[in-house]
Amino acid sequence: MLTIYQPIDFISAQKEVPSYAKWGRVAMQKVKEKYPEAKIVDYLHVGRKKGDKTSTETFKLWLEAPKKEFGIFIDITFDNITEKVVDIKYREVSS
Repeated sequence: MLTIYQPIDFISAQKEVPSYAKWGRVAMQKVKEKYPEAKIVDYLHVGRKKGDKTSTETFKLWLEAPKKEFGIFIDITFDNITEKVVDIKYREVSS
């Protein structure tokens, strides 16, 4: 019996980390701090608005709390050069 093995291209098998991943972690951390009683059940990167000096990453997180289920839009504005957070805004949406 003849068996042929094909090498696996491990480099292409690795997923590229999206540019918004860092800000997604910040978004989840800040939402957990603001809503400690709620559990994050879903996460969506909405997009980035790039400005001359600052950019804003927007995420939508879906939360389950003891008495309600709701969504949170979180906008993280940061300096384009230093990546220092300039502002964070939250908007609740109901189910």
